[in-house]
Parts: sequence; C-alpha cells; structure tokens
Amino acid sequence: MQQTLLMIEDDGRLAGMVVDYLTHAGFAVAHAERAADGLAWLAAHRADLVILDLMLPDGNGLDLCRTIRAGSDLPVLMLTARGDPTDRIVGLELGADDYLPKPFEPRELLARIRAVLRRRGGPGSERAGAVLRFGQLEIDRDARRLRIDGQTCDLTDHQFALVNAMAERAGRVLSREQLMDLVSGEPLDAFDRSIDVHIARIRAVIENDPKRPLRILTVRGAGYVFSRVQDA
Repeated sequence: MQQTLLMIEDDGRLAGMVVDYLTHAGFAVAHAERAADGLAWLAAHRADLVILDLMLPDGNGLDLCRTIRAGSDLPVLMLTARGDPTDRIVGLELGADDYLPKPFEPRELLARIRAVLRRRGGPGSERAGAVLRFGQLEIDRDARRLRIDGQTCDLTDHQFALVNAMAERAGRVLSREQLMDLVSGEPLDAFDRSIDVHIARIRAVIENDPKRPLRILTVRGAGYVFSRVQDA
C-alpha cells in the first residue's frame, strides 16, 4: 500500500524538490505552504507522516506540532533552518518523532522518513492498537466503549460500529456506500436507510455543538470524514 506524506513548508522551491524526490521514491506526497492549509488537508485526508517546517508564514511549527499531537499519533518529522539545539529539544518534547536541520540531503530525509515509519510499524500503525485517541476522545475497540475526557458516552452498537469504522480511517472522506460496506459485518438492520440519522445521533452525543461539529464533518456531495484534528 502506498504511503502518503504531507509536507508543510513555505519554501516553494525546496518543497518542489522534496516532493519530486519522495514521489520517485514511491510515496504519495501532498504539499501545503501554510499551517492552516496543512490542518485543513489533514482534516480531509489520510497521511502516514507529516514533514513540518519550524517557521511558517501564519504560525510556528512547534505550535502546529502540538495541535497535531493533541488530535492523533500521526508521525511528525520537523525541519528547521535554525541550528539552536533548544528547538530540537522542544520539538521532540512536543511529540515530534525526528528533527532534521536545513540544509539537508534528500537521501537523509528519505532515510529518516523510512526509519520513523519503521518505528511506527508502517502504514496505519497509529490505528493498530485496541484504543484510538483523538484529543479528549477515546475509542476502546475491545470494550466497545467511547469516552470523552474519561466519561463513557452512551452509544448503541449500531452507532459504535459506525464511529469506529470512521475513526479507523480518520482523515479520509467516506461515502455512505463505503460506510455501509465497512459495517456490513455488524448486525445493523436497515443501516443503509439510516446512515444520516445515525451520524446525527452520534454527533448529539460526542459533539459540543452538534450543529457545528468538530469530530465528524460533512463533505458536501461526498460523505463524511472523521477529523484527525479535534478540540483538545
């Protein structure tokens, strides 16, 4: 399965070189120039690793790393033109998996990416455990329980099966047909006629404001996406 990388870097020339190099190495690579664009991309797509520049035009890479880490265990490799070891220490303390100073050789970047992915167990490793965590939200798949800030939410088996299927594929837009296929092994009578109803009921339980959801987002004309980046 092809692994997907997101590079958040405002230097267009550097980003173009890296994207080309990593694409030839077999990765699917997306690029965002700003922190806000990177977060929006992560909310709508699946990634296996983020390459994150420390200095961005609309924010600090350390703050962005903190935001990403609050919502998921997505691997983060930080880049910086600054040689201050304090930056490296702070970045790693915030949850970055590795740290590479500029300028760098593309081969070293590739080696570090592969090393991080190996340590994380490859594609989908962040979802390999029995418990999925997204900020304050925790999904215990063995116990079939969803908790927010330690409090168990009252979900039916139908609703748990649906939210679990979406959370396992956080960041991916899933159509109603795909959701039906994903839960086809569950005892969900007439599920195909009530996807939207179940989503509404789940939102009523897990969202602070169901009319302005942060966890399960609607993608007009496409379906739904379980957001990686959520309220911490």
